[in-house]
Amino acid sequence: MIKIEDYPLTRVPQDKRVSFLSVAIVHMGMLTALDQFMLGAVLGHSMTLFDAFSAIFIGSLIFGVVTYGLGLAGMREGISGSLLARWCGFGRLGSVLIGVVVAISLLGWFGIQNAIFAKSLDFALGNKLGFGLAAGLSGTLLTILVAFGFKALRIAARIAVPMFIMLVAYISITALSGHNLQEIIQLAPPGEPLTISAGITIVVGGAIVASLMTPDLTRYSRNGKHVFGVTIFTIIAGEFVVNGLAILIAKTLGTADVVTIMSQAAGGAGLLVVVFSTLRVNDLNLYSSSLGIVNAVEGMTGKRLKYTATTLVIGVLGTTLSVLGILDRFVDFLTVLGVVFPPIIGIMLVDYYLLRTHRKILDESRKAGKLPDQTPTIGWTAIIASIVGGIVGLVTEWGVPTINSLLAASLLYWACKLALGRYQKPVPSQKLT
Repeated sequence: MIKIEDYPLTRVPQDKRVSFLSVAIVHMGMLTALDQFMLGAVLGHSMTLFDAFSAIFIGSLIFGVVTYGLGLAGMREGISGSLLARWCGFGRLGSVLIGVVVAISLLGWFGIQNAIFAKSLDFALGNKLGFGLAAGLSGTLLTILVAFGFKALRIAARIAVPMFIMLVAYISITALSGHNLQEIIQLAPPGEPLTISAGITIVVGGAIVASLMTPDLTRYSRNGKHVFGVTIFTIIAGEFVVNGLAILIAKTLGTADVVTIMSQAAGGAGLLVVVFSTLRVNDLNLYSSSLGIVNAVEGMTGKRLKYTATTLVIGVLGTTLSVLGILDRFVDFLTVLGVVFPPIIGIMLVDYYLLRTHRKILDESRKAGKLPDQTPTIGWTAIIASIVGGIVGLVTEWGVPTINSLLAASLLYWACKLALGRYQKPVPSQKLT
C-alpha cells in the first residue's frame, strides 16, 4: 500500500516498491474527480466538439510528456518531487518555495470545491440559505473536521470515488441516450467562446499539480515501463473518459454548471454524490496545503507551526475565496496554474536529463541507498527562469500560453547555465539536514 507521507527524506528501498496497479490506481484518482468533470463541462459549454477534444488531446500530450519525464526521475531516484527539486536546479530553499506555490494552488482548489459544495447544499434546501451563508457554513465545518482529524470524514472520502464514477456512468447513459454523435457535433456551444489555445492551457492547468506530485507516487514504481503505463492510464481515465463524457453531457444539457447537471440528470442522489466528492477532494486539499505551509515555514525559518492552527487559518482563507466568488473565476484559475507550473517542471527536466548538474552525486548516493551528503542552498537561476516563464505565458498573446511558459523557462534556464558554465562546476552547498 502506498503512503505518500512515508520516506519523506529518504529513498524508497527497492524491496518496498509495489505493483503497477497499486501506483496506477492512486495516480488515476488525481484526475478522476469532480474537478476534472467541471473542466470538461466548461470545455463542452464553450467550444465545439472538435475543438474541445483537440484541446484535450494536445493538453494531454503536454501533460503526458512532462509527467512521464518527472515520474521516471522519481522512480529512478526513489524520492519525492519536492526532494528531487533540490538537485534539479532549485536547491533546498527553492524546493521549499515550490511547496508554497503548490500549497497556495491547493488553497484555491479548496475554495472552488467548497463553492460547489455550498451551491449543492443551497440548491437542496430550496435556495433558502443563500450562497454566501452556505459557503461559510460548509467551509467552516470541513475545516474543523480536517483540523481535528474527524475519522468519519476519511470514511466518507473513501466511498466518494466509486460513487462518483457510478454517477458519471449513470448520467452519461441518461443524458446521452436518444442523442446520436452527429447531433451532438452540430450543437453550437452556448457559453462564452474559448479558443483552442486557451482550452489547451486550462486542460494542462487542471492536471499540472498532479504532474508535479507524480514522483511522490512513482518512487514506489519498479521500472520505467510501469511509469509509462501509469501516465497513459491516468490520461485515458481522467482526460478522455471523465473529461470527454463531461463535454458530451454539457453540450447535450446546454450548461457547464455541475450542480445543474447533477440535479437535472440524477436529482437528490446526484447532489449527494457531489457533496461526498467535494468532501473527498477538499479533505486532501486542506490537509496537503496545511502540511506544505508547515514544512515550508520550518524549512525557511526553523520554526514549527502547529498543524491544527495552520489548518484553521488556511480553511478560513479558502472559505473566504469561496464567498468572494472564486468559482466564477474557474477558467482564470486554471489558466494561471497552466502557466505557473509548467516552467518549474520544464526546468527540473532540463536540469536532470540535459545539464545533469547533480547526476553524479545522485548516482553515487543511490548506490549506497542514501541521499547526497550535500545539497545546494538555493538555485536562483531556476527561480528567476520560472518567474520569467510564467510571465511570458501570462502576457504573450500568440501561441499556446502553457507551451510558451514551458519553453521560455526551459530555454532561458538552459542558456543561462551554459553561459555561466556552472553546470560542470561544483555548486555551493551545505550538509543535508
